[in-house]
Amino acid sequence: MSAIDEGIVREYFEQNGFLVRQVRKYQVSARKKTGDEEIDLLVYNPAWQRGARKPDFFLFSNELSLVRRAMIAVKGWHTGVFTPNMLKSSPEIFRFLEDNVLKEATRFFPAADATEEGDDLTKILVLPSLPTQEPFRSQSVAMLKERGVDAIISFRSMLLDLIEKTEINRNYGKSDTLQVIRILKNYDLLRDAQLDLLPERIVTGGRKTKL
Repeated sequence: MSAIDEGIVREYFEQNGFLVRQVRKYQVSARKKTGDEEIDLLVYNPAWQRGARKPDFFLFSNELSLVRRAMIAVKGWHTGVFTPNMLKSSPEIFRFLEDNVLKEATRFFPAADATEEGDDLTKILVLPSLPTQEPFRSQSVAMLKERGVDAIISFRSMLLDLIEKTEINRNYGKSDTLQVIRILKNYDLLRDAQLDLLPERIVTGGRKTKL
């Protein structure tokens, strides 16, 4: 996972009122990860209301208030689609759901009454996309749920939310992610509500071309 991918997720949750914790600052490549190393981010919602229902599986910003605390796995495989075949052949996607990882994750949160409604740790998977065609989309969703994923968020959904909330007249000097979005919006390379990096421009003769 790159720092850029994690930065997008961090900004998304912080912009929606969450406290975000990064468990580790280093990458692991030459050995199997330990329990805490499988955790990308932990988030806590101080505004969560007791008695709130559980969020939907497809998690958007209007549902985030229903999440109290969560463990997040970030899979920034931006050229891939999480098809049933990919899920079957990529067991590393689900390693953050192993018992030792979940036990390690709960250690970072304050102790809470086990009988308190909504106290369950939400397991969120951040991914590029799911198949758009059936039955592959439904099969992927079923496999994710069966393995223990509580909710998924797409990078597209997060980026659209950040683009909409980023203001051109503010200097986001403390956030590289928001500052880049602000600069792109300032030069009309990004538009609200869509990721239009190459907008069409009319040139002489009425032809449309790409910047």
